[in-house]
Amino acid sequence: MAEITFFVKEATTGQVIQHIEHFLNEYDGMERVLIDTEDGEIKIEFNDNVITEEQIATALMEQNYLLH
Repeated sequence: MAEITFFVKEATTGQVIQHIEHFLNEYDGMERVLIDTEDGEIKIEFNDNVITEEQIATALMEQNYLLH
């Protein structure tokens, strides 16, 4: 299992957080998605034998989220 952290400026409201959690959890290999509402920090635990960091970043960007 691997872990990655992204910062998404928009991830500070309930609706956006629910959307991110829902669509990321649809991907095979996702173990846990935790979002800090204060600063938009997203911590993701995932099976790196199934999905890569690049695929996760691409999935977020395809949803029009800006990664920091």
